[in-house]
Amino acid sequence: MLFGTDGIRGTINKYPMTPIEILRFSIAIGIMVQRICASKHEKSYKAKVIIAKDTRLSGYVVESALTAGLAAVGINVTLVGPMPTPSVPMLIKSIRADLGIMITASHNPFHDNGLKIFDENGCKLSSEYEQSLQNIILEQKESPLENHLATPELLGKVVRLEDVHGRYIEYVKSCFPKNLTLEGIRVVVDCANGASYRIAPNVFWELGAEVVTIGIDPNGININDGCGSINPSALCAKVVETRSDIGIALDGDADRLLICDEMGKVISGDHIIATIACFLKSKNKLRGDGVVITHVSNSALENYFSELGLKTYKTNVGDKHVANEMRKRKCNFGGESSGHIILNDYTSTGDGIIAALQIMAFLKEKDMVASDILDIFHLTPQQSISIEMPCNVNPLTNDSKILLIEQIKNENPDVRIIVRKSGTENVIRVMVEGHNLQQVDIIIQQLKEILTVDNLNNQ
Repeated sequence: MLFGTDGIRGTINKYPMTPIEILRFSIAIGIMVQRICASKHEKSYKAKVIIAKDTRLSGYVVESALTAGLAAVGINVTLVGPMPTPSVPMLIKSIRADLGIMITASHNPFHDNGLKIFDENGCKLSSEYEQSLQNIILEQKESPLENHLATPELLGKVVRLEDVHGRYIEYVKSCFPKNLTLEGIRVVVDCANGASYRIAPNVFWELGAEVVTIGIDPNGININDGCGSINPSALCAKVVETRSDIGIALDGDADRLLICDEMGKVISGDHIIATIACFLKSKNKLRGDGVVITHVSNSALENYFSELGLKTYKTNVGDKHVANEMRKRKCNFGGESSGHIILNDYTSTGDGIIAALQIMAFLKEKDMVASDILDIFHLTPQQSISIEMPCNVNPLTNDSKILLIEQIKNENPDVRIIVRKSGTENVIRVMVEGHNLQQVDIIIQQLKEILTVDNLNNQ
């Protein structure tokens, strides 16, 4: 399978992220887009695809291969350069594109890259569309991709969209309540040396905040390196050093966020979800009578929503799954504890900047400080770890290890245990939650020992 939980991802210049494979894949995308457009438009219609990227050095390689393949099939291509992932759905609608592609490996290190693909409605590709793309590639023996290349006069045109930053900045600012400003707030913004480095600081500054920045000097290889939402220590230290009111950290493509309070303490993703839900509910803007979360969210969040009279809808990890469940339940709000926050009134995918603005609007309106968020409810003891695995090694296909994991679950029926393979990295994710912290620690260590690569046999 090419697709994981969030598009395609891998180490650059290794399958599937080699220039040749990306070129072949882009031709397949072009074929699929043309087939979709043929059923909706006149024969003379020229399909349009928009391509954005984060700040990885390999973005130039991937962008060139994608552009060449699409143009060769006869697709017009609009390039926008480094932009946050959530800008792509907005731009698709703004310029009436038929598809959008974000070149990013999100929170992964610089040596990885990937593709996130959005349909004409700004939604991530459905499983059916993903399967269609894979089928086009697999059908090559019967219908080689080369057979679909356009004649010279029908090649696609490639253009670059001007003032794309301004478009997105104004759109994001429009999601902030018009009766409020951020005047009087000092905020530290960590852009992870990623796609938001030109945009996020300007958004907060133009709304009135005093802005302190880190992670705004990308060099192609420092994205997510010791900064951003998965490395918050620099953010927390800077907040304390500058006596700021709040810290905002984004990941490499700015579709998720992490927040720390004025004392440099990290606020959990579940507290972020709870705060935004409260804000929307107070404005009578929460639709669907509930919130969509994933199975790894803390059980205390569900209990809190129950006290508020809100329903909790759970789904699998991955913001695509959250978005799908939101559409199914007719909800306009959902999120992951990892920091992917989806506000359907504004965007169809996770947007770290828009989510941060909702938190800051809540604090402003209620005259609260960031640390007050932690008092909304108290988390049940929970620990999560990620265990690195060699490529193509999956201990969860090992029967003996599955039995050992099930044994631990059976011996601890009052503890919530989730063990799963990541869909974006070569790691096994382990989450353990229970009311006894010592018990949680013991179980985490037991599972780590079972899953450690050194103990793998006959994988």
